[in-house]
Amino acid sequence: MSQEEQYEAKRAMCVFAHPDDAEFGCAGTVAKWVNEGLEVVYVVTTDGSKGSSDPHVSGEQLIQTRQGEQRDAAAELGVHEVEFLNHPDGYLEHTLELRRDIARMIRKHRPDRLISMTSTRSFTISGYINHPDHIATGDATLAAVYPTARDRMTFPELITEGYEPHKVREVYVTGTETPDCWIDISETIDKKIAALYKHASQVSDPELPKWIRERGAKVAEGQDMQYAECFKVFQLG
Repeated sequence: MSQEEQYEAKRAMCVFAHPDDAEFGCAGTVAKWVNEGLEVVYVVTTDGSKGSSDPHVSGEQLIQTRQGEQRDAAAELGVHEVEFLNHPDGYLEHTLELRRDIARMIRKHRPDRLISMTSTRSFTISGYINHPDHIATGDATLAAVYPTARDRMTFPELITEGYEPHKVREVYVTGTETPDCWIDISETIDKKIAALYKHASQVSDPELPKWIRERGAKVAEGQDMQYAECFKVFQLG
């Protein structure tokens, strides 16, 4: 049996811009993978400090609230480690610093699978404009996967810190207009909804379960599934 045939994913990582992004994008899949025995870690690139219109809430207060909510939401799914890179919310750009920070997390946690966000803005969806922090996170994450986390001579300070190169085997991108992988979340969609409600500062709509189920059913159309999440997948070997 070849090395490729022997490969079995053990660890996964989700890299998203804000607290709650992962729950909206892939919580059903995360819960499914945890149930299958994968160890999953979250990486949140921003501090979440802009996610409120309440004039009585400071950015520092919001950071503490949203990070606590993210830990609770992750725990609901069986994810017990959340890393916060704490770049300022709303100001994120794909800089070399951001790429290095994500590569550090990849080298530290050594995931076989990684989920992140699309690095493009859609011009076919009329009701939503992709957040610039999402685009920067998606683009920097793909660059961190390949080639940064893999290449020893890129950011040699990471070697000094003790983080050896690591090659991610599979990358799943959410929010893309060209998905080629649908994951059945029929048994975990209630976990997704429960995790979303942990983000109480952001999510309070009593109609949320209906909306999430309608969205999951629409994604699943034609896939012989009741509810699904979809991704563009890169198999990197």
